[in-house]
Amino acid sequence: MGIHRNATPRTRLLSRYSADLGHFMSRVRAEKALRAAATEQALANRAKSEFLANMSHELRTPLNAVIGFSDLLCDQRMRASSQAKTLEYAGLINSAGKHLLGIISDILDVSKIESGTFELDHDRCSLREVIVSAAAFVETRIAEKMQVLDLNLPPLLPMITADARRLKQVVINLLSNAHKFTPNGGHIIVTATACTPGWVSVAVCDSGIGMTPEQIVVALKPFGQVRSGRTRSHEGTGLGLPIAKALIEHHGGMFSITSTENVGTTVTFTIPENGAKPAKERHP
Repeated sequence: MGIHRNATPRTRLLSRYSADLGHFMSRVRAEKALRAAATEQALANRAKSEFLANMSHELRTPLNAVIGFSDLLCDQRMRASSQAKTLEYAGLINSAGKHLLGIISDILDVSKIESGTFELDHDRCSLREVIVSAAAFVETRIAEKMQVLDLNLPPLLPMITADARRLKQVVINLLSNAHKFTPNGGHIIVTATACTPGWVSVAVCDSGIGMTPEQIVVALKPFGQVRSGRTRSHEGTGLGLPIAKALIEHHGGMFSITSTENVGTTVTFTIPENGAKPAKERHP
């Protein structure tokens, strides 16, 4: 807006000062936004670089095992000398192959989720059976560390409409994390409840090393991995929690983590009994 002809010099000066100050503040805000965007992009690029470096190790380890043990199986002298060794090497190849397949599946899941092409196959299923089946999948590893796994499941858990395979994947991911970061002899508890009408809730609680609030934020990012002196020795892609969170949100549910260092972690998800609801109805 222009300055009125009859305005006093003081008024004109104040008007110019006000206009200049407004332009200056706009420029400051724009530069601040650009710096924030650049910082965020740099952090994202660094996280992806760290992820790819870690992924190189995760892929090479099982591949080297497959190649190394298959080379031994191709050695005529080794096959002739020991059938027991042949069976042992075949088992190790099988284990490494399954591990590699799991890594690739996680990467493909993240890719589909981020591209918006991920779809669920909803059907009526038993939440109790999903949890029991997931627990059976990891019980051998849990037993190897002499950990105690308790399933606190009411006998009358309701049937739900969900993708049972993907829901089982969520529970397996949470149990695998709990097992990995809980010391030998630790305790893991899975609790399921019909929390409010139309909603069911599942919590996986462990007595592991725990996380800080800052580490929780990192752990939930698709390319983020918690790094500390106590977690570097644990192998893994770091995709388990982000995938679990995304799968629950695709079910129209909510996903949360509470954790205390040196005490343990509880991961809770809540989903509707009858399939995904509109966003405004996703709060039980």
